[in-house]
Amino acid sequence: MEWYNYLACFFAGAFLANFVPHFIHGVSGNKFPSPFSKPPGIGLSSAPINVIWGLVNLIVGFLLFNAGNISTIQPLTWILFFAGAAVMSIMLSVNFQKKDKE
Repeated sequence: MEWYNYLACFFAGAFLANFVPHFIHGVSGNKFPSPFSKPPGIGLSSAPINVIWGLVNLIVGFLLFNAGNISTIQPLTWILFFAGAAVMSIMLSVNFQKKDKE
């Protein structure tokens, strides 16, 4: 596999992890920070914006998952996928813990 396949594995995990909070808050009807809020990532976006942003992350994550050729034959692809999900999840938890204080 090429280096960019491994990079795709990592970012597939990151995008799919980012899908979860935006989609869940959106379908629950809750406002939640997104890149489209004012200020970006700090202010709150509407529920429909979060659903759309979540679905964009799902599509990009799925495309990267396929581009990364993630399979059981190459265990490193799964390790990188989960590393991307872990890194994004930790970053999101640190960033979003501030949302209720604003």
